[in-house]
Formats: sequence, C-alpha cells, structure tokens
Amino acid sequence: MDVQIRKRIASGFDVATTDGLNEAGLCANLLWLAESQYPAFDRSKPGLSVAAWAQYVLDNFATVQEAVNALRGEPFTIVTDTVPGETRLATLHLSMSDTTGDSAIVEYIGGKQVIHHDRKYQVMTNSPIFDEHLALNEYWKRIGGTVMLPGTNRAADRFARASFYVNAIPKDEDPVIALASVFSVIRNVSVPFGITSPTSPTFRQPAGGRSLTTSASCTSSNRR
Repeated sequence: MDVQIRKRIASGFDVATTDGLNEAGLCANLLWLAESQYPAFDRSKPGLSVAAWAQYVLDNFATVQEAVNALRGEPFTIVTDTVPGETRLATLHLSMSDTTGDSAIVEYIGGKQVIHHDRKYQVMTNSPIFDEHLALNEYWKRIGGTVMLPGTNRAADRFARASFYVNAIPKDEDPVIALASVFSVIRNVSVPFGITSPTSPTFRQPAGGRSLTTSASCTSSNRR
C-alpha cells in the first residue's frame, strides 16, 4: 500500500500517532500497557519508534490479515523513549481492526512479540496483559452482563464492561444508530477527564496528552 494513502489520525504530544483510520478501513490504536517490554535495539534490524508503530500499520496495510502477516516476520525492532515531560518510558500495545470485522492485539511481553489475532478480540484496555484479561473476563461471562458487571475504573473492569456491551448494543445499518450505540459503550467504559491515580499507570492522564483508556470504537463500528 502506498504511504500516500489517505488517513485520519489522532496525535499524542504532537509526536506520535495514537489512533487512526485509513481509507481502506483499517483502524489502529495504541494504549498504555505497563507490562510492555520491547526487545533490545541491537541494530541487527531497522528500528521503529513506538510513536510511529500505528502510523506504520496505517501507511502500509489495508487489512488486519496483511498487517499480521507482516508483523509476524518482525521486520523491525520497536524502540521506545521517555514520555514527553516525564521520566517513564512509553510502554504501549497496539490494536487493529478492519471492515471485515477482523481484529488483532499486538503486545511485547518479556521482550517477545505476542499477537492475538481473531475476530472475537473486540476490546483492548490497559493492564494486565491481554491473556490475563481474557481469563478474568471468562468469570464475568459466566455471571452474565445483565446480572452484574464490575464498575470501577480498573482496566480489567472496563474490559469486562466493554466486552459485554459491544455485543449487546443494537446492530443497525443506520449510521446514526450505529454511532450512538458505539459512543454509548465508550462513555460507559472511559475514565472521566481529570480522574487520575499517581500509583497506577492504568488511568494516569499525562499533561498535554490524551487519556489512555479503552479502544473499542473502531473495532465495533467496523462491524456494523
């Protein structure tokens, strides 16, 4: 795919592509994951700034399958740096979705790339790692979302709520209803602006940056 393909992106600190959608319908989102640990950059292969990770996907691929095929080959090493104005390193994971309803989550755990690729992976939040989110969510699925759902700001609770609601909302071809449905889920699982926890990176909102919360909008809207 030509890098000149049209796309719309949201920028973090005016240096990173954090969310975007290209004209082929491929969506990419970056969110904070404290457990992220990228491989050491030994220059044996090209380096790619974590700030350009989502941009690379949007520039080069039309579908999740194309992106996953390329990323599995690990053509580059993700290189991170400190968050602007802070001392901590940017530790992020990537979600992708497309117009076919396909989805993938890419994480770096213990220096190793881990790709979760399946249409059923519709939600990504923050910590813990994706495998642990899936295990925790099994408990809530057994209870049933109409009986009880966890209601805190914790990423695992937001993951459980989003996972239930994104499949419970109306599926409608009317774009007004579809957008209203998706935004109702986003409002339900987002951390309100200004709510922070100095001890938890899960919903710490960096000054000048956007809140790093739940990525469900592109995935769910692409499935309408």
